[in-house]
Amino acid sequence: MADEISKAQTACPSGDTIFGKIIRKEMPANIIYEQDDQCIAFYDAAPQAPTHFLVVPKKAISQLSEVEPTDDALLGHLMIVGKKCSADLGLARGYWLVINEGPDGGQSVYHLHLHVLAGRQLGWPPG
Repeated sequence: MADEISKAQTACPSGDTIFGKIIRKEMPANIIYEQDDQCIAFYDAAPQAPTHFLVVPKKAISQLSEVEPTDDALLGHLMIVGKKCSADLGLARGYWLVINEGPDGGQSVYHLHLHVLAGRQLGWPPG
């Protein structure tokens, strides 16, 4: 976890990202959802829980603080896709939906994404 926080402290909020490359099929990913033109879901390459996948909009939005009012349906869609994938994966005992925002929020990739974490008891408070 400390490594991810270190990455977040030095991440650059501009330019192309690994998620853009995955969306364009320039990098491989273990994709679990790509049934529409709005988003893609795939397993996290550095999982923080037994089940850890990401739901990523295909629209390049660097972070939550940069969304526009017209993105409201897209944000809701990300959550619906997270719920659908969680059900498909049998995560009936529960899961977390997390969006990191900025360096102190642990954002290490500046392309908005929803983390879905499950498969163990998650602690509160986070972090």
